[in-house]
Amino acid sequence: MRRVAWPGGDSGWWLVAVGVAFTAAELLFVSPRMGLSWDEAVYVSQVSAHAPTAWFDPARARGVPLLVAPVAALTSSVAALRVYLSLICGLSLTVVLWIWRPLRPAWVLGLAGVIFGGLWVAQYYGPQAMPDMWSALGGLAAVGCFLRGGNHKALAGLGASIAFVTLVRPGDAVYLAAPLVVAAVGVWRSWPRAAAIIGGLVAGGVEWVVEAYARFGGIASRLHAAGAEQGGFGLHFALSDELRALNGPTLCRPCTVGVRYPELDLWWFLLPVLVALAVLAARRAGGSSGPSLSSVLLPVVCGLCVAAQYLFMINYAAPRFLLPAYALLAVPTADGLAFLITGTGRELRPAMTAAVSCFLAVQLLAQHLVLDHEVGGTVTFHDDYTRIATVLADRGVRPPCLIQGVQYIPIAFYAGCASAGTATPGDHVALLIQAGRRPSATARTWHVYRITGTTVLKVNAYIRP
Repeated sequence: MRRVAWPGGDSGWWLVAVGVAFTAAELLFVSPRMGLSWDEAVYVSQVSAHAPTAWFDPARARGVPLLVAPVAALTSSVAALRVYLSLICGLSLTVVLWIWRPLRPAWVLGLAGVIFGGLWVAQYYGPQAMPDMWSALGGLAAVGCFLRGGNHKALAGLGASIAFVTLVRPGDAVYLAAPLVVAAVGVWRSWPRAAAIIGGLVAGGVEWVVEAYARFGGIASRLHAAGAEQGGFGLHFALSDELRALNGPTLCRPCTVGVRYPELDLWWFLLPVLVALAVLAARRAGGSSGPSLSSVLLPVVCGLCVAAQYLFMINYAAPRFLLPAYALLAVPTADGLAFLITGTGRELRPAMTAAVSCFLAVQLLAQHLVLDHEVGGTVTFHDDYTRIATVLADRGVRPPCLIQGVQYIPIAFYAGCASAGTATPGDHVALLIQAGRRPSATARTWHVYRITGTTVLKVNAYIRP
């Protein structure tokens, strides 16, 4: 009988396997039929012919619409969009980990991919038209390119990665670039690296700056308007809010919920322990074996800087905000787990390998339980959008039309209606009001219909005659 030859510890097939597994998990566990959220409807409507564009508020950036344009411009199928994003997300994870190959053995990078890709929040947002996952992957690529040295390919990759993060999430790019510039100038004494980082910020931010002047009256006005939407930028201790939202809900605003599944939070508290272990191991080795201290510390510092804006500068929480930090901390965390295995004597190494494998298996199972809960709730919630849009169409609310009120942006997208602007005399207009509440005086003379068949949203539709 022929023996199966497993890939060696430094085989690139480990990274390919991680990317394939991540895509498979997204497609299997996050239903492709899960409807678009409010934020997704805003992003997708910018490039979709299915419905008029929604209001693009000052806090957003154009990277996500560009990312989804190849599919959203051709079809209104949400399933097609989910499959497309799942595929490019898994492929991107493999490519980003490949950038780190000169810095780590492939099996350690595969371990980092499992640590990051196994998180429920990574699998949940991978197939969604949201910026956080792409900021995470771009940030990890940027730090990897930085550490690979000052050759032309690494510098080009560094600049491109920073530009990409700026395009999808300018705030994250600034907090990522700041420690990298300090490290380039103050530690590595590398002006080419600093120039690549600043050039990436400029290239990725040009569109945002132009739009700031064209639509919002300038950079300062746009930042002020964006801050007002977020409840104001300033010192806010949101760390406790993020801990409460660690296992859901996906948006905690205001964050008054209790801690959900506290027994599943152990991994969060083990994270700094494993990172500290990786730092100590790298310092002890002194670069003679294993990763260098700088290649462990830099992603840690960058991850903490990117997380700081969400932990200390806004007054609400969402698990997705920390995805860039999780991605950057995944490599040092993998270093810590790898040290537990390789730093043990040969006679104990099999037992330690089994213990680490058991830990990862339990972690993946725990994350899957949270994922299953969140996906189930989201599918039910977003199915109400489709139901309400169908009822409105049956009542004559068809394009050209305008929808306002409860969850009006995603519902308007599904109905093919506008959600912003002023209706013309020929437009069909519907106002969605939560059941039990009264509409404005203008709408009280309109036809009122109770929307039935929904699970979460209980609304009445006031339709202009």
